Amino acid sequence: MTEPIRTASQHAFIALAPPDHAKNELARALSPAYAAHPHLRWNRIEDWHITLAFLGELPVPAVQRLRSPLADLASTRPSLELALVDGGHFDERVLWTGIEGDLDQLHELAEAVQARVRDCDVAFAEHPLRPHLTLARARRRDNASVTAAAACLNGFAGRPWQTEHLHLVGSTLRGHSGPRRYQDIDAWILLTGPRHPDRKPLRAAERENQDGSGPD
Repeated sequence: MTEPIRTASQHAFIALAPPDHAKNELARALSPAYAAHPHLRWNRIEDWHITLAFLGELPVPAVQRLRSPLADLASTRPSLELALVDGGHFDERVLWTGIEGDLDQLHELAEAVQARVRDCDVAFAEHPLRPHLTLARARRRDNASVTAAAACLNGFAGRPWQTEHLHLVGSTLRGHSGPRRYQDIDAWILLTGPRHPDRKPLRAAERENQDGSGPD
């Protein structure tokens, strides 16, 4: 009996990424948490991102089909001013830092991205955007480390930065042991221009309402 042909697949998502200086600033603030909780499943700094649409496992041709529509979208969307602020957790299991700045425009961008994915007939689980950047996950039966690590970020306020690219990210193809790794499939420059003077960061209480709960 002939074994059916298997199409290569990969996990994929569409995201924004902080620049290196913003990531380094956050990493320095996390130094006490790294030292106190080395057993947490820390995300690699190079993998830090703000997810706009999580696509899950897709055949490679379906992922590639998104490239041209996303390139067209990026060419029409303005760069945003964002900042990394404070820390929190989802259900004592997932550690995150919050996002502040042009949040209305960030939500609009996420909605536009998801619309392009739907237009490409790519099925994915649609969720409302909860602006955050995932930093670490707890191991089984550890219900204390994430909340303690989040406390290390109380009052953290990173410097604002401009988004530069829209990223289509995919996992390296499996067939090897070890954790899943991600890399850019492609990235497209967003429009740049002057900030709108009426855009204001959300207050902390408003951020909590926006963040909700739930992992990437």
